[in-house]
Amino acid sequence: MQALAAAEQEGGAVADLHVKVLCGVILSLALTAFSGAAQTQVQTPALTQEHDHSALIADSTDHSVHQQVMATPAADDTHADHVEHAAHAGHDGHDMQFDRDGMVMNSNLDRLPLNCTAVSEDFEFTVYGGTDYAKQYPQRTFAYSQHEFNVSPCSRIKINFVNEDQVRHQWMLHGLPRYLYPTGMFHLEAAGGKTVSGSFIVPADDATYLIHCDITQHMEKGMKAQLLVGKGNGNLWSVPGVSQNFLMPRQLSYRALIFIAAGMMIAVGLSAIIFSGIRRPNG
Repeated sequence: MQALAAAEQEGGAVADLHVKVLCGVILSLALTAFSGAAQTQVQTPALTQEHDHSALIADSTDHSVHQQVMATPAADDTHADHVEHAAHAGHDGHDMQFDRDGMVMNSNLDRLPLNCTAVSEDFEFTVYGGTDYAKQYPQRTFAYSQHEFNVSPCSRIKINFVNEDQVRHQWMLHGLPRYLYPTGMFHLEAAGGKTVSGSFIVPADDATYLIHCDITQHMEKGMKAQLLVGKGNGNLWSVPGVSQNFLMPRQLSYRALIFIAAGMMIAVGLSAIIFSGIRRPNG
């Protein structure tokens, strides 16, 4: 009897262990399935080799504290306000021009990228920014009047950025050659109701460049665009009127359920094998 009780106790302990392992397997499969489903929704085309936004990401400064200052700047305080903003943003090494209307950073009219022998063509765009342009896009608060720009390799582009809101907005482009543009960035920033203009020259490579407003939550709320040089190299995700959002909630749920269901079926099969193995010696 003692031997039988000991055997039953040992079998129970083994069963408990297998149940714990089984629970861990099911949880792991569910997490893996959800992660795999999320990854299937990402649209991430290759950007230019020069593109590096890590410096901006590393800078966690909340620029929104300057919003009211830039919206209605006083003439005597404009210079000081911009200098303070530039220092906070980590842009001390940039070529900046600023006045009461806003700021232009790293404008370039004549310095050519290394793979260009001359300016191939001139383009000029007038871009409006504000809440009115977001009305046609669900769940967006801000937007540009134009979200995609097509230009030729080695072309010179002039941007006239018109801010129709009463808060500060930006038209910022990333991925340009760092030997011409510090941190690879061209940047226009307009105070509320103001217009700023600047120019830059793109390299000869076919590439897709990110354009956005870097003020807190403005890009997430709709101020995102892309510049295609030549044929470009794919669309960026979540550009209003151009590409799909980063995550599609309905598709995510559907795919996650499929993966989770498959994982549970595998777990049930494994549990049947495990418990049948436990019972066999006692028989």
